[in-house]
Amino acid sequence: MIALTRRLAMAAAACLAIPAAASAADAVTLLQVVGPRDTVVIGITADERAAWGRGEAVTVVAERLHAAGTITVWQYAVGRAADGSLQMRPRARIALLRHEAMRIESYSAAHPVVAPPT
Repeated sequence: MIALTRRLAMAAAACLAIPAAASAADAVTLLQVVGPRDTVVIGITADERAAWGRGEAVTVVAERLHAAGTITVWQYAVGRAADGSLQMRPRARIALLRHEAMRIESYSAAHPVVAPPT
């Protein structure tokens, strides 16, 4: 009976963890910025996106960068969680400078996305 109770508790905990991971992925939109020399993956939080404008994330970021000339965003990279699994994690805050040869694209992560620290 105790083993069954433990299994049910573990199953319930696993079900509760799924919405948390989904909400973190929904809270951050990943984009790939392709410049003349390199490519970087950035993350835009839902709050940043709402403050910068309405519409598709690529358009919102491009318009904000064009208007401001420089924006500060989170750079994302693959990292390891405490349990050893792979995830897309915020790496560092970086500044993007407007450049005529820059391209911004949608990015689909193959791993769960971690929200940046607040």
